[in-house]
Amino acid sequence: MAKQPYLGSKIRRLRMEAGYTQVRLAQKLEISPSYLNLIEKNQRALTVPLLLKLAEVFTLDLKAFAEDDEGQLVAALKEIFGDPVFADRAVGDREIRELLAASPRVARAVQDLYRAYRTAHEDAQTLAARMTDGDGLFGLETSRAPSEDVSAFIQSKMNHFPQLEDAAEQLWRDAPLARRELVPQLIRYLKETLGIRVDVVRSDDLGGAVRRYSVAERRLLLSEALPRWSLMFQIAHQVGLLAADETITDIVDQAFFTGEEQKRLARVTLANYFAGALLMPYGPFLEVARSAKYDVEVLEHRFHTSFEQVCHRLTSLHRPGAAGIPFHMVRIDIAGNLSKRFSGSGIPFARYSGACPRWNVHAAFLSPGFIRTQLSEMPDGRRYFSIARTVRKAGGGHHVAQNRLAIELGCEAQYARQLVYADGVDLDNRATAVPVGVSCRLCERMDCRQRAFPPMHHRLDVDENVRGLSFYYSTTRKRG
Repeated sequence: MAKQPYLGSKIRRLRMEAGYTQVRLAQKLEISPSYLNLIEKNQRALTVPLLLKLAEVFTLDLKAFAEDDEGQLVAALKEIFGDPVFADRAVGDREIRELLAASPRVARAVQDLYRAYRTAHEDAQTLAARMTDGDGLFGLETSRAPSEDVSAFIQSKMNHFPQLEDAAEQLWRDAPLARRELVPQLIRYLKETLGIRVDVVRSDDLGGAVRRYSVAERRLLLSEALPRWSLMFQIAHQVGLLAADETITDIVDQAFFTGEEQKRLARVTLANYFAGALLMPYGPFLEVARSAKYDVEVLEHRFHTSFEQVCHRLTSLHRPGAAGIPFHMVRIDIAGNLSKRFSGSGIPFARYSGACPRWNVHAAFLSPGFIRTQLSEMPDGRRYFSIARTVRKAGGGHHVAQNRLAIELGCEAQYARQLVYADGVDLDNRATAVPVGVSCRLCERMDCRQRAFPPMHHRLDVDENVRGLSFYYSTTRKRG
């Protein structure tokens, strides 16, 4: 439990929501009120027997309760208070942790308020730019991406949805399906069970789309430009939207999204999850993953899926009693834009700024198609092992621009020996670990040659006679 420093605030929140005083909860836990007070202040460790008693009192899912989701909030708050808008109000790590421990709801409210501020600020910039360009006000869109809300929801569930896993496994039994003939069997299932006709047509006929479903005609059109693994995924996605509609709707309703855009995007995301669960069934997939030491390419061949699909599926293996390695995954383009991120390993991601340029995923573009490995260390001493490789979005002809992305899949170094990619790597030698951070704003490594911005709580103190390892090495000083 030493890796869960914020369980005290969770216990306090549970107690207050249940209307218990410290005295009453202490009686139920058979400990003294003073000891409970120390636990809530994170000054005493939460023992396993106490955790089990808490589970009985509050009917807890122990795994979900013990997840370090609040560690992600700490990282987000550090980034928020590192914004220049707080330049004259330096807020340190201790104050952030005290805020989270004392008032977790206030801490989350601060995060929501900052998101609203960012949205308003970016909308104002967009508006000014459009007025300057002479485009007028019409068609102005909000800068706040619905994907942020959906990503936060997926993260809160640790990218694991048992309902969709059950639905996919039920379909394997009901159809029934066989792995080697999956495409024709899914097409037959759509036709015979759901009354949907599937046709592969010329890409020109779809107007740039790769999949289009006509509700009126009950017809699914797929582009001829799709490779087999993508064709199979799009068919499975459509099966999910139709066969698992009630399950997906229930999950979306439980998320309490306020906007229709978030709800629609969440449905697409959950249908994608179902497709992954259908093409890579939990039990067989985990068994092969373990026996192959999480060799992504072996899993690609065995389940006829892509590198990205396998990596994404590996982040979702959190079934109680049958969990895989807790992985994190990011996907970026060549400009460094993060289009997909999930932290199952506990590594924090920047939500409002770019990622550390020392991360393995950026270097993948230097050797397209080859898997690169990296042992890295965060400023707090936590070490991670990762692999990264470029992927190409297939489809289109000679004149279609190539869309190349990079995927990083990683885990805490303590799990790395279970990976084939760590064979021969000296994981115990800290000198070989690459020093990385979350982002320049959150990293205190002043000796980094790749620093693009000064870290938070540092002011620019320019000396024209001194040049450090980076521009900001000798031009910053700690804020008072």
